[in-house]
Amino acid sequence: MATSDRADRRPSALRYLESRKNLTGCALGLAGLGLYAVGAAGAYWPVVVAGLYGAGALLAPPERPASPDFPAPGEQVEALRADLGTLEEYLSGVRSRDRLPDEAERLLDDLTALLSALLDPERGAGEALAADGETLHRLTRVIRQDTPESVDAYLRTRWWSRLTPAGQGPDEELRRQLGLLVEEASKVAAELRDAEAWRQRALTRYYEDRAAPNEPGAAGLAGLAGAAGPSEAAGLAGSAGSASPETRKAPDGAGAGPAPEERTP
Repeated sequence: MATSDRADRRPSALRYLESRKNLTGCALGLAGLGLYAVGAAGAYWPVVVAGLYGAGALLAPPERPASPDFPAPGEQVEALRADLGTLEEYLSGVRSRDRLPDEAERLLDDLTALLSALLDPERGAGEALAADGETLHRLTRVIRQDTPESVDAYLRTRWWSRLTPAGQGPDEELRRQLGLLVEEASKVAAELRDAEAWRQRALTRYYEDRAAPNEPGAAGLAGLAGAAGPSEAAGLAGSAGSASPETRKAPDGAGAGPAPEERTP
């Protein structure tokens, strides 16, 4: 586990001077000097000061270990770009010494092209990779482990097959392995593309919600009427209009009620 570079590079004497033990001991030692100044320490004030300093150093809380200084996600992507360059140099050296099968050559070209596109800083995929640790780990495994191991296993097995011409050739195994790695890199590219598309749609929806007017008047009634049935919609429409003559408020402020029935003689 990596620790803080600043903490590792400090000398031991400087670390002790900045430690809690030394600071607490110094504080109590100053208190001892204060006792000497007021005449309470007497002739043995150096012993009192030293004793208070030692007590402070012993009673001080222990030092906390330095927090881990892990590389930032952006630094991990940069390191992975450098590792991809190292892998391409390795593959170029292999191709210059041994001829790989044509299908394997094509799959290696497809794989390195996919990886280069995913790690290209100008295409913006680096930010998405930095935000997705699992996807970054998958690409790291393909670059640093899977591809070199597949090619190296092919070269070693091919050397043994030269000693035993009747043995089965390793070309098919290499082709299958590289095909699976290309498929995995293609899945990573598709997942990143879908994630960016979802983010764009989410931004569009957010802007639409922010720009939509928030007017609860007629629009709210229209929405309720659309959700309700025909009878409820009619009731809502009636309540939105003017009151009927039977329910209008009386001029003198009396409560509303039905009109009195006319009696015929």
